[in-house]
Amino acid sequence: MALGHAIMTALLEDELSGYELARDFETSLGFFWQASHQQIYLELRKLSDKGWLSKREVSQSGKPNKIVYGLTTDGREALAEWVFSTTRNQAAKDNLLVKLYNLDADNVAHLAGEITARREEMMRRLYLYAKIRRRHYEQPETLPTRRKGVYLALALGIRQGEQFLAWCDEALDLLATVET
Repeated sequence: MALGHAIMTALLEDELSGYELARDFETSLGFFWQASHQQIYLELRKLSDKGWLSKREVSQSGKPNKIVYGLTTDGREALAEWVFSTTRNQAAKDNLLVKLYNLDADNVAHLAGEITARREEMMRRLYLYAKIRRRHYEQPETLPTRRKGVYLALALGIRQGEQFLAWCDEALDLLATVET
């Protein structure tokens, strides 16, 4: 998936400024697709140049004016075409997994620490996912169609997070048996 598709998806329902998009991205699509503010602003320009996004200036009192972006008809068609294209599963790139190939008695404590930190990070993320699920997705079968898709992405994130926690526990148990 290209960042552009994630941005256009975020703009399906509302016009947003680059700042609003970057902020919302961090608490929604950003769980599954990472991008910096700089990457988002660069992509907004590219999508606008293609005619897939409209942009308009909005006056604000006491602040600089802001530019808000919206999805154009051409943008909606490009997004629909992308949705119907074949999805490829991309292999994960994770430095920690490569580091584990270098496991030895000298670095076992360090790597166990990294796994513990990842485990804690995932616990925080799962707490947030559970909060979102309780607040917005208690009865997924009653959701409008598009929200059902968002729920399914959230449900997968929860399941993957739970599996990751189980792997962390297994890894930490095994690393505890390494003689240093």
